[in-house]
Amino acid sequence: MAIMIIELLIVLGALYVGSRYGSLALGAISGIGLAILVFGFGMKPGNPPTDVIYIIIAAVTCAAILQAAGGMEWMIQLAEKMLRKHPDHITFLAPLCTFFLTVLVGTGHVVYTLMPIICDIALKKGIRPERPCGVASIASQVGITCSPIAAAVVAFMTISNANGYAIAIPQILMVTLPACLIGLMCAAAASYKRGKDLDKDPLFQKRLADPETYKYMYGESATTLDSKIDSRAKASVFIFLGALLVIVAFASLQFFIPKETLAGISRIPKMNLVIQIIMISAAALMIIFCKAQPKKAVSGAVFQSGMVAVVAIYGIAWMADTYFSNYMAQMQEALEGVVSAYPWSIALIFFLVSVLINSQGAVVVAMLPLAYHLGIPGPVLLGVLPSVYGYFFIPNYPSDIATVNFDRSGTTVIGKYLLNHSFMMPGLISVGVSTIIGYLITCVLFPSYFASF
Repeated sequence: MAIMIIELLIVLGALYVGSRYGSLALGAISGIGLAILVFGFGMKPGNPPTDVIYIIIAAVTCAAILQAAGGMEWMIQLAEKMLRKHPDHITFLAPLCTFFLTVLVGTGHVVYTLMPIICDIALKKGIRPERPCGVASIASQVGITCSPIAAAVVAFMTISNANGYAIAIPQILMVTLPACLIGLMCAAAASYKRGKDLDKDPLFQKRLADPETYKYMYGESATTLDSKIDSRAKASVFIFLGALLVIVAFASLQFFIPKETLAGISRIPKMNLVIQIIMISAAALMIIFCKAQPKKAVSGAVFQSGMVAVVAIYGIAWMADTYFSNYMAQMQEALEGVVSAYPWSIALIFFLVSVLINSQGAVVVAMLPLAYHLGIPGPVLLGVLPSVYGYFFIPNYPSDIATVNFDRSGTTVIGKYLLNHSFMMPGLISVGVSTIIGYLITCVLFPSYFASF
């Protein structure tokens, strides 16, 4: 038992040190932890999550080409037009915009262009920017479990199918989409009157009284409306959306066609291969017909952040699988009583692990096999899937830090005591409500299972 605890501390220590350095370090330092477990303690190496990594690479490549073609700029421009048309409702509309951008593209890093616009609209309208900015940053990450090409969704489907729970992407989205939208709107409602109005905030008024600070806050407007979007950029968006529709159509075969019929159709590849083929093909079409420049795609934020996610998932998931696979029997014995009586409690473990790991996909890849080995049924795990987002708890994620910097009013803050930051309240409400609603939805979709409780 002492050795088991020491090895667990090594895993946690690698995650902690990696999170302090951030970026590629999280995956690389996990590799050091893996090396200590294998070479220092003689553990049998686990399995690297190659299938999930291949899918992420394909999806990131396609999204990066879309960005290089100018398609993302057009999508953000459309979102800005809607926000500027309805500025009074920005606390509700801003998170919806960042949420659906992430759903479409599969990564929350596309919102960096939109976030300054949200801050600008709120400030010019006299709305405390913290209100829409805090929940919009949360929404950009919540959308990951609702995207058909996001690593977390694809990993959930792949691992679930490998563990005997046949689930397709449309079925996952039937749970996560409504659950996460309800959770986000609850967080937006709680943020609607959050904090003092700007005309009653002494700190803001003090900043306003300084001529240089006033000029900094109100001098220029962040906007994409001045950019001219050509037809090729618009065509890239339609190619990308068409690829998503094809993926969902293939995935729907698993939902509408009986398993016996599918088994007889030998030429239909597995969904992990379908996603890779469609994403790579769509990227090629955008290069050929939309003149997207591959060099520009490689230097873009989407490709760089996506490759960082690949390294993080590779190192973290491999290290975690090595540890858990070697102690699976002991963990089953220690936890089977709790998870049998309260299977939903796995959501707390997902959330706590996510606080340490800045990747929802990595949490799914690392922890979902353990959950299945503990005997937790697939419907329960699907219901609590929104709980894999917990890294807002410690405000060190790039989107949160960027949002603080984009808010020129100074109302979106980290906080003197670290945890009293602008993202804590909307994050807890959104994830908490989404997880509860997701669990209730699975109770409705799978009544035969839950009737036994």
